[in-house]
Amino acid sequence: MQFAAFADRAAELEAEPADLETVSLVADLLCEAGADELPVVARFLQGRVFPGWDGRTLDVGPRLCYEALAKAAGTNVTADDVEARLADEGEIGAVAAGLDLGGQQGLGAFAAGGGESDGPTLTEVDDALREVAAAEGSGSEDAKLATLFGLFSRVSDDEARYLARLVLGEMRLGVGEGAVRDAIGEAFEVEPELVADALQVSNDYGRVAEIARESGDDGLREVGLTVGRPVQSMLAQAGTVTGALESWEEVAAEIKFDGARVQLHHHPDGIAPPAADREPTPDDPTVRLYSRNTSEVTEALPEIREFAEERLDAPAILDGEVVAVADDGSPLPFQEVLRRFRRKHEVDRMREEVALDLHTFDCLLDGREGSDGDDLLEEPFRERHARLTELLPEAASEVLYSGDAAEVEAFEQAALEAGHEGIMLKCLKSTYTPGDRGQDWLKRKPDVETLDCVVTGAEWGEGRRANEFGTFLLAVGSDHGYETVGKVATGITDERLAELTELLEPHVIDEDGQTVEFRPEVVFEVGYEEIQQSPTYGAGYALRFPRFVEVRDDKDPEDADTVERFERLAEGVDDA
Repeated sequence: MQFAAFADRAAELEAEPADLETVSLVADLLCEAGADELPVVARFLQGRVFPGWDGRTLDVGPRLCYEALAKAAGTNVTADDVEARLADEGEIGAVAAGLDLGGQQGLGAFAAGGGESDGPTLTEVDDALREVAAAEGSGSEDAKLATLFGLFSRVSDDEARYLARLVLGEMRLGVGEGAVRDAIGEAFEVEPELVADALQVSNDYGRVAEIARESGDDGLREVGLTVGRPVQSMLAQAGTVTGALESWEEVAAEIKFDGARVQLHHHPDGIAPPAADREPTPDDPTVRLYSRNTSEVTEALPEIREFAEERLDAPAILDGEVVAVADDGSPLPFQEVLRRFRRKHEVDRMREEVALDLHTFDCLLDGREGSDGDDLLEEPFRERHARLTELLPEAASEVLYSGDAAEVEAFEQAALEAGHEGIMLKCLKSTYTPGDRGQDWLKRKPDVETLDCVVTGAEWGEGRRANEFGTFLLAVGSDHGYETVGKVATGITDERLAELTELLEPHVIDEDGQTVEFRPEVVFEVGYEEIQQSPTYGAGYALRFPRFVEVRDDKDPEDADTVERFERLAEGVDDA
């Protein structure tokens, strides 16, 4: 399949307002894709190059993309010109489509190794983008630029629109995960429930599409967890002890740690890295650790890896949290954990400065009875926790099983006195549903509520802060992108402002006097006094007395809070 054919279908999808017709269009495209193209189509439609479980990224900032586009457009266009056009057009696809890249097509095709007049195939685009992602070390920026220039030089205006969006992760076709899920079922005449189940445990739309086409319902039933392929974490809603006991009669109460979520994967035969595309070897690590958004964090947490290596001897996938601790073992604030998660360098020094403990609270896979392991997602929580305690007793969470509200509240009080956030309440019969925020896990936190907001803009500071961002514009997700909910400037030290400026400057897409606009890439955790209706901001609501808490490196923008949740909070009915 030529990339031009994919771009034509992308244009149809972008113009289609009806959900059912969108699913049918996606299904048709999946049916037309060749064997090697099917997983690429399933990912590209969602703006992905890699499966959801694969933490690799292109690591291409806006400026590098602008430079590649400018170079492909010819000598009379600069990266600044591209950025200026973006300010007028509003999105990178429209800018790319208007640059008349075909003028450099012959040269670009030669550089990319293709025919002079033929545009790239879908798989050639996929291979090139994977090459971009693999570039690292000295000279990597030049290598990325050369590869992107080669691609942009070979495409037509319509292809450029969707290639540029794909490079920057801004596909905007109106094709969400649900549409691709339903289209897989329609295209290959398989049970929708089996597709949904397979996606839950594989976190890979391309693989599930391949299995559905090749093996149908029977193949989908065989899809299970794989060590080394993280799945999305199960999430909790806010709740009360009384409500939980009324629903379940008996609860499992656990400490709610003020840490960072991790998924621990262990296999005694080793776990190959995502990019390897091979069987593991004895040189591969036996433990890999993944963050809440499935990014690998193994190198940043060496003591956690060592702890698990010493104690596990069978395949396992465990869910838990990493908590920063003081010398006396008492928990430290969440911000201390993030100091470790951010580190790619000087890990040994940071290990000395910030000590970490692992607390596991769930077991997704237990491999003691077989080479591949028992998939425990459908087992009740009580059984999963019993397996966890047998596998890794030193790190298994303490659980109180009780039907007595007073006993649960006493457990909560002890957790608070020990310096923890509060408690979790879980249904004893609950299964583990990756990525789901259902009714079976509840969180109780007595402290002030916080929200996760995407940073979409800022204002430069004044005086001694003139070279740093001083006020940050906050937004939450909606059906139309992101809607603003306020600005935050308090709770940030001078040192932290410098760090935030360094973090956010690469994401600037427009600047007008004192204000700048960012690509929605960074998530802030923000505390607030209340939420009130406001015509000033796009969401229709505003945060009263917001204060900065922390950067949520462990969350992607799509994990941030939504307008829908703001409405519930404003009405006093929060179920998130």
